[in-house]
Amino acid sequence: MPTFILMTTLTPEGVQTLKNNPARIREVNREVEQLGATVKAQWAVLGHYDFINVIEAPDEKTIARVSLELGSRGTARYESLTAIPIDEFIAAL
Repeated sequence: MPTFILMTTLTPEGVQTLKNNPARIREVNREVEQLGATVKAQWAVLGHYDFINVIEAPDEKTIARVSLELGSRGTARYESLTAIPIDEFIAAL
C-alpha cells in the first residue's frame, strides 16, 4: 500500500483544542481510518511542524480526501508528501 508523509501545523484554535483535550489526537487518527487511510507512525515535533505522520492509503485520492477533510476544520494546516521506498526509487532510475 502506498505510504504518505503528512506534516501538520496547528492553528491557534488547534493548539487550544489539543490543550483542552489531548485525547483528540487519537480521535483524529480514528477519523483518518474512517476516511480509508491508516496512521502507521506519528511524532510530535519541534520546529515548523507540530506533527509528522506516516500514513498508508490506497491512493493519492484517499490522502487528498484525508487532507481536505481535516484541513476544512480550521484547526490545522496539512502538507502531504508521497513516500517512495528507496529500493523502488533505485529500481526506477
